Amino acid sequence: MDSVWKTDIQLSQYEPLRQDIKTDVLIIGGGITGILCADRLREAGVSHVLAEARSLCGGITGNTTAKITVQHGLIFSKLLREFGTERTQMYLRANRDALERYRTMSRTIDCDFEEQLSAVYTLDDPVKIENELQALQKISAPAEYASSLPLPFPIRGAVSFAGQAQFHPLKFLSAIAQELSVCENTRILELTPNGAVTKHGTIKADKIIVATHFPFLNKHGSYFLKLYQSRSYVLALNHAPNIQGMYVDESDAGLSFRSYGDHLLVGGGGHRTGKKGGGWKEPEQFAQRYYPQSSLSSRWAAQDCMTLDGIPYAGQYSKRTPNLYVATGFNKWGMTSAMVAASLLTDLVLGKQNPYTELFSPSRTILRPQLMVNAAESALHLLKPTIPRCPHMGCALTYNSQEHSWDCPCHGSRFTEDGRLLDNPATGDMKP
Repeated sequence: MDSVWKTDIQLSQYEPLRQDIKTDVLIIGGGITGILCADRLREAGVSHVLAEARSLCGGITGNTTAKITVQHGLIFSKLLREFGTERTQMYLRANRDALERYRTMSRTIDCDFEEQLSAVYTLDDPVKIENELQALQKISAPAEYASSLPLPFPIRGAVSFAGQAQFHPLKFLSAIAQELSVCENTRILELTPNGAVTKHGTIKADKIIVATHFPFLNKHGSYFLKLYQSRSYVLALNHAPNIQGMYVDESDAGLSFRSYGDHLLVGGGGHRTGKKGGGWKEPEQFAQRYYPQSSLSSRWAAQDCMTLDGIPYAGQYSKRTPNLYVATGFNKWGMTSAMVAASLLTDLVLGKQNPYTELFSPSRTILRPQLMVNAAESALHLLKPTIPRCPHMGCALTYNSQEHSWDCPCHGSRFTEDGRLLDNPATGDMKP
């Protein structure tokens, strides 16, 4: 099944590239990040071309739960501990600016934008909630404690933020895309020193932004070590209560909730791509237990790039690529992160100073515990003597029985049973 967003709206279609062209900035990838980057460049009067290999919002963006919030799990206690007060405040400020920009833009776009309470709850560890509230107090963030939420089970405490938001992402992006220079079904085959090559023409560009979810260039930036991918599963239920808010468990194995129209969206069952996990079974069991009168209207899965330290990578692709930029690793919080990245990358492309450049720099230290986990997974599946193999870097694929796909535990590429590419960083189909 498709997500509720994809069944709700038919996006406009755009012609593929059919000739050689020249532009100031080439943006590769037609999801939310690429579209927002193109929109910011359009506002600045900079010529651009957005090249999408398939169709706009046909990948990860169409499978979001579309929460716009500064609250990304219990992240602020972690950031305060690892990065200090100043950078933690910067992270909050960057995402708060992103929320405000969505609020402003949505005044003239019919996209079901609604202000809502956001809360992160715990079922068994109130100390985590206390630590997060203390961290938020230190950076003067307007968070509050909640002892209960409008969910059908008891909690052990929650951190809540008022004035957050939810929306219909494809209605929002469809409206924006109307004013952009877009080429669909235009796969980038090769990057050159002054642009890119496609099947039916070259695109000459002074600068390039890679917004392809997982960066596809392996020889720069070491993203195959700095990122892994995680899958999660969503049910859209009818005949379930409107919960009037956005709620997520602090545990990676927990559930998330938000309402949309007559639907209750229940997410969960997450796991590292290519590994075993709960899948749709976990939210289905929840629905059967707590909302037995509900009916399933849709279900889908999402995939997210996860960084080593919980902060996205947005900026220069690597230290050796001055005119090549990237945005990736949104850690399951792609809505505000995409807007933050678009603002930052636009400033960098225009040669402007941006206060968040160092915070989100892809070239920051990789000496984090997650690095060893990523390296171990890659080594294990590179040495595993089984087939089929992933064309990205040769890792052994594992079969995903719930989604009937071949998934890569190393970097998250996915393929249909007959080998067609579903998710990157692989750029081509699986070999027979």
